[in-house]
Amino acid sequence: MSTKPDAPSESRAAPGPGRPAPPEGSAGLSAPEAARRLAEFGPNELRHAAGIPAWRVLARQFVSPMVALLAVAAAVSLALREVADAVAIATILVLNAVVGFVQEHRAERALLALRSMIAPRARVRREGRATVVPAREVVPGDLLLLEAGDVVAADGVLREAHELSAVEAPLTGESVPVSKGTQPTSPGAPLAERTDRIFLGTAIATGAGLAEVTGTGMATEMGRIAGLLETAERGATPLQVQLARVGRTLILACLAVVALVFGLGLLRGQDPLEVLLLSVSLAVAAVPEGLPAIVTIALAVGVQRMARRHALVRRLAAVETLGSATVICTDKTGTLTAGAMAVREVRGEDPDRVLDAAAACCDAELGPGGGDGTGDPTEIALLAAAWKRGIRREDIESARPRLEVHPFETARRRMSIHRGDGRLYVKGALESVLPLCSRGTAGAEKANRALASRGLRVLAVAVGEGPLEGDLELVGLVGLADPPRPEAIDAVAAARRAGIATVMITGDHPDTARAIAREMGIVGEGEDPRERVHARATPEDKIRIVRQWKERGAVVAMTGDGVNDAPALREAHIGVAMGRTGTEVTREAADLVLADDNYATIVAAVREGRAIHGNIRKTLVYLLTGNAAELSLMLGTALVALPSPLVPIHLLWINLVTDGLPALSLVVDPPDPDVLRRPPRPPGEPMLGRPQWKAVAAVGVLEAALVGTVFALALPRHGLDLARTLAFDTLVASELLRAFAARSPQRIFWEVGALTNLALLGVIGISMLLQAALHAWEPTRELFRLVPLSPEQALLCVALGLIPVSAVELWKLGARWVGRPAREA
Repeated sequence: MSTKPDAPSESRAAPGPGRPAPPEGSAGLSAPEAARRLAEFGPNELRHAAGIPAWRVLARQFVSPMVALLAVAAAVSLALREVADAVAIATILVLNAVVGFVQEHRAERALLALRSMIAPRARVRREGRATVVPAREVVPGDLLLLEAGDVVAADGVLREAHELSAVEAPLTGESVPVSKGTQPTSPGAPLAERTDRIFLGTAIATGAGLAEVTGTGMATEMGRIAGLLETAERGATPLQVQLARVGRTLILACLAVVALVFGLGLLRGQDPLEVLLLSVSLAVAAVPEGLPAIVTIALAVGVQRMARRHALVRRLAAVETLGSATVICTDKTGTLTAGAMAVREVRGEDPDRVLDAAAACCDAELGPGGGDGTGDPTEIALLAAAWKRGIRREDIESARPRLEVHPFETARRRMSIHRGDGRLYVKGALESVLPLCSRGTAGAEKANRALASRGLRVLAVAVGEGPLEGDLELVGLVGLADPPRPEAIDAVAAARRAGIATVMITGDHPDTARAIAREMGIVGEGEDPRERVHARATPEDKIRIVRQWKERGAVVAMTGDGVNDAPALREAHIGVAMGRTGTEVTREAADLVLADDNYATIVAAVREGRAIHGNIRKTLVYLLTGNAAELSLMLGTALVALPSPLVPIHLLWINLVTDGLPALSLVVDPPDPDVLRRPPRPPGEPMLGRPQWKAVAAVGVLEAALVGTVFALALPRHGLDLARTLAFDTLVASELLRAFAARSPQRIFWEVGALTNLALLGVIGISMLLQAALHAWEPTRELFRLVPLSPEQALLCVALGLIPVSAVELWKLGARWVGRPAREA
């Protein structure tokens, strides 16, 4: 029945500052008044995060200490007329920026295609007539006409309600429809308890109603939550922090070396320009020019792998960040669960009879093949369970047509239908149905408590003879809930094995939340659920919980689909939104969008992220070891007053081609099989710790000593040009062959698998041919200042290049024998 309030509620008080006066009577606004209010209050739209301009996406690819260092090196090279060096470095910077720009700009465009937030149209009453208007033109004071299936276009207070209920999961996390009426509620009540209000973005499940619009756009509850995004802080990712730290270390090392060499040269009376050129050579030697591109490509490959799993990565660094996560805070409804009610258990002597009686007391309708239906979600769940047992509502309506219906009312808490077979079918809360029953009641209350303790919504189903609600037989109980996604249960278990804590943050009832948490393995035996399960959480609570975990040093990922999740997604180190069920505000706040809403993809992203971090680390060690060798070689020969064994173009070739090409293959190595069986790395652990730096220094000095010895022995016998050529080729062979040992810090090359990275084999072969081509083609031979080598000399360079890689592999084996972990070389 339709009802009207006897007196205005607080929400219908006299207009105050900024609040429009309500329309007179029930005719609604006039067209001129609606136009005036639209001009005054603006369109009914949420304020979207401004799209990132293409130029800004491109510009931020150049913001890092490493890129700045390379830019300075290019500028100095150009000033010294080393044009080839300057052009090569600039080319690397541009290619790195283009790769990053293409990936991030593509993600922004894909996100725009997912937008579908506010109902596109709304039915309002204006000038006494029902009319359909664009949702953006709804204004405060409008009268919204509501019926089942509508998406609510604005916030409002109900003036009329007829068996009205709404699904408010996007705002509250509650998947069960909320019954609505006109009885005033406290403005300070939780959203889930404001039964006289309707809210933008929620959906009408059953019934019909009339609501006076009280807020539009950013003045709605959904707009308030969207506004919280502006207070959520988005910091740098762990990878960005760690690489910036490495970049700063290299900058300091470059400055120190350049100052030392420049000072020594001036003290010796050398030509200042010559000394400056040598200093620039050392700076080039110290910097892995290919590193920015290597990292970008590693992340881009991760993005492509995730795209094949239907995950849209909005920021390249997001993939690696998820790999470092120690805590995943997740919403329940629609993320861990299916987001729709389902029958979980039937208690009764004959479940088919229970489901038949329940289906006979439903107004909802199933879709074709028992799929999605229309009507009350609880009734749809009952009909779906009955359909699986071969019970069809259309058969019931045909064989036992309804004679009289007593619809569900909040006061009665039950519904009944008298049908053509003479029977009355009743369903409702046990407290409402049990007093009407004279048979089948034994153990009903105990069974009800058992089901309710597991977080299930319990419906009692009864049947009686005749049209009156009395002398009924209680045929059984049905327990319903929003069921966990099967893949989410597996994902939670995988996260636990990987040492990642899963924390449920939901607006749902505490009993329901705890029951789902236990069923999914979020809370194990003997564990305190208070730290892992947060129920009745507001958007502000979610932000607070994420911040608390961050303050404890955790790397936090936050998943969700509702608007109430969006601020916490922005606050977390990485936000993960659902692409299908997720709201636009949530997707805009996220770093990773799951296009298929599959929670298991998150664990796949963790695996990919961990693999990327490991690959970047070993590639960085590989590159810096080469730089350490070059730097030690150049610095050592300068200190003993020998000529420079390498010229700048040699160093640039080694850094960009000889080291850079194998690094491209190392950084896309397949993940180790046990990557998800390891605990997360400590949040404060640097990209390069003491073991890595020791390995860089030890192997770098070994290579420098090897090449320096070759140069020193050849210099007096064969002259500077041939000595430089032998030093250059020996260092190139050493760097290329050492890539085989760089694939794993513990396992030797044959244990990793010679054929598990065919690209690396191909790249090393191609690099060897490129090195030979430098000698074979006259223009490159002159550019690189090389002289021809005999076959014996060329083979000697390759043989000497085997020494460092052999030493590293023998070190790994020796470390096992003494029970110590091998350094990451």
